[in-house]
Amino acid sequence: MNHNFQLDLTLMPKELKVLLELIKDNNDEHIYQHKNEWFASMDWDYFLKLAMHHRIYPLVYLKLKEVASELTPSHALQALQIEYQKNTFQMLHLSGEMERVSKLFTENQIRSLFLKGPVVAHDLYGDISLRTSKDLDILIPETDLAKTENLLLLEGYEKEEVPTVLNEIKWRHHHIAYFHPKKKIQIEIHWRLHPRPMKEPEFEELWERKRTSSLTKHPVSILGKEDLFLYLIAHGARHGWFRLRWLKDIDQMFKKEMDGKKVSLFIKTYQYQRLLGQAYVLVNQLLDNSLEKVMVSKKYLKRITCQAYTYIVNAEDFIYPNKYLFSLQPTIQKIYFMMILFYPHSIDTKTLALPKPLYFLYFFLRPLLCVWRKTCKFVI
Repeated sequence: MNHNFQLDLTLMPKELKVLLELIKDNNDEHIYQHKNEWFASMDWDYFLKLAMHHRIYPLVYLKLKEVASELTPSHALQALQIEYQKNTFQMLHLSGEMERVSKLFTENQIRSLFLKGPVVAHDLYGDISLRTSKDLDILIPETDLAKTENLLLLEGYEKEEVPTVLNEIKWRHHHIAYFHPKKKIQIEIHWRLHPRPMKEPEFEELWERKRTSSLTKHPVSILGKEDLFLYLIAHGARHGWFRLRWLKDIDQMFKKEMDGKKVSLFIKTYQYQRLLGQAYVLVNQLLDNSLEKVMVSKKYLKRITCQAYTYIVNAEDFIYPNKYLFSLQPTIQKIYFMMILFYPHSIDTKTLALPKPLYFLYFFLRPLLCVWRKTCKFVI
């Protein structure tokens, strides 16, 4: 096994390499030295497409404006400026609703932890305009789901209808989405940080370690530093790190002061060793050469890191194959993962319609129905 494992950077298009250089910290001198070479024959349309896909256009716009505005075509700089301004207004809009919803929940004795959005942008970057967010993610105790839903419906939010069978949503999902048609705001109410079978802290533990954001006047609770670190790592890994924004978040977190003993304890307790290793290698080789080089001695670490790297390079939105998600799990969790795969899925009812009293038969029929769909080129 090659302990000096290196990602194959020749797979990366020039435009993506430049984007990575632009979002690195303390990189101005390096950019000044190479910008003429980098920006020669740049495909600016593709550059803009990648900046938007990876949700890093606020950082890219400000850096280009500062160090290479003379080499950036006016249409490209203007396009980035427009998106930057739109995002700033969006984050301000979300901040106002976040504060209002937090106050509403508090008044109704619902404890809430805001997982992403403006509070995380403020916490990691010190400026909400530097990170993008399309919605508000809120973790609440599972026992408060019905109460929370009633409140949101009274506030004008509409629940996203998700087809389910035999309480499938509690097994395969970890949040429910609500959308406000007038405010154009989406809220995701979480009862878990991640879908099963990933291990995670109980809500009570997270609540004990919570912090209060200084972004708003009314208190808004967020995850403790170490919990946020692990949450962002697990979230990025589940999605194959296909957006560089998530990797940049981890880069920012590595620069934060955290309790190393707590992080080590949590990593061991929730079995996130391979997730941390994957994130560390990707950040080390793509964003931050100041990090200590990691010795890749595990075959699975090289495999899952290379898989994620291909997702980053391909710049596509897609559902990650179960094979990749399976490889992220520690040995014991792999068994749980397989059990969930065989839990009845709503698409089973479309493949073979049964009356509700006979839905229990889907537990036995699902393997056959999966084979049938693959044969007929159905997609789950």
